[in-house]
Amino acid sequence: MSRTVQAPPDRVFAVLADGWSYSDWVVGTVHIRDVEPAWPAPGAKLHHKAGPWPLSLHDASTVLDCVPAERLRLKAGLWPLGEALVDIRLTPLADGTTRVVIEESFTDGPLGWVQNKLNDLVLHRRNVESLRRLADIAERQR
Repeated sequence: MSRTVQAPPDRVFAVLADGWSYSDWVVGTVHIRDVEPAWPAPGAKLHHKAGPWPLSLHDASTVLDCVPAERLRLKAGLWPLGEALVDIRLTPLADGTTRVVIEESFTDGPLGWVQNKLNDLVLHRRNVESLRRLADIAERQR
């Protein structure tokens, strides 16, 4: 899933580096409970609440790899439903915009065991909207 954002990679990455902004652009994340000071360094965690009340799940996402203005790779927890691997890559384009690619796949738990068209459709729609929101935030910042 990809989108061209009308902002340079460093501005897009600034949104990714602000852990407190995740509930603003990541579909399904309803509240950020805490962001470790080292975020987005590898090993740092962002503690979140996902899903509607009263079914909200409290978990954390952990940075696996980070190259500022280029890549952020996360292990996103959503237990007891499972975990996902999220890879966000930023590519600068000649016109000063950025191609943002998000690849997400369930790796563990029940959601990982049921790899099917429904999961693919849900992830696709979720990531289309998340990219739209990320673009809106990055494009507003100056």
